[in-house]
Amino acid sequence: MNLPAETEGEERGSERTCVVTGEKGEPEAMLRFALSPQGVVTPDIRRKLPGRGVWTKSDAATVARAAAKGGFARGFRRPVEVGVDLAGQVEALLAADALQFLALVNKSGLVVAGAAKVESAIRSGRVVAVLHAREGAADGVDKLNRLARGLRSGVATINLFDSARLDLALGRTNVIHAALLAGPASATFLAKIARLAAYRSDAAVATISTVAD
Repeated sequence: MNLPAETEGEERGSERTCVVTGEKGEPEAMLRFALSPQGVVTPDIRRKLPGRGVWTKSDAATVARAAAKGGFARGFRRPVEVGVDLAGQVEALLAADALQFLALVNKSGLVVAGAAKVESAIRSGRVVAVLHAREGAADGVDKLNRLARGLRSGVATINLFDSARLDLALGRTNVIHAALLAGPASATFLAKIARLAAYRSDAAVATISTVAD
């Protein structure tokens, strides 16, 4: 495979180096940024944009430091334009990517919605994750989480999105509780959710957890 000269060095090897901390990591665990033709730093969360890439650790604080301290200009070795809230832009893209994939999981028939259906699915033993809208009542959320805790270990509980965004992803109205059934598509969605939660750092503790014995 013949690579453009500007990306040839980047693509060799399996690890990438964070432009802020100097730490190395697998590409899947880091964030890639590319430059637009206008010289604007552009998040490349799927690692597909052409040209030289600059990498950071996958957390909001590191991206904010790179933007504020000239990390991208050093990495690209040229003056660059950085958006006002690049860290927030990355978070929005990661969330949109996860929700887009949730729609695919739904099309695969691996999502059930509604408290009663979620409860029934949990009892069946096929559930790998329970999703709660942010505005869901605490008692309803706790009831389903307790049920999952009592019947099966390793069920993820996710509270990252409001009902309106779940509605759009699932093509339904007023989604407060939903459950993902076991399957490859569900596993990929959970990997995307874990990436988003890790990017949000401390917020991840409150928004995604694993219900275990």
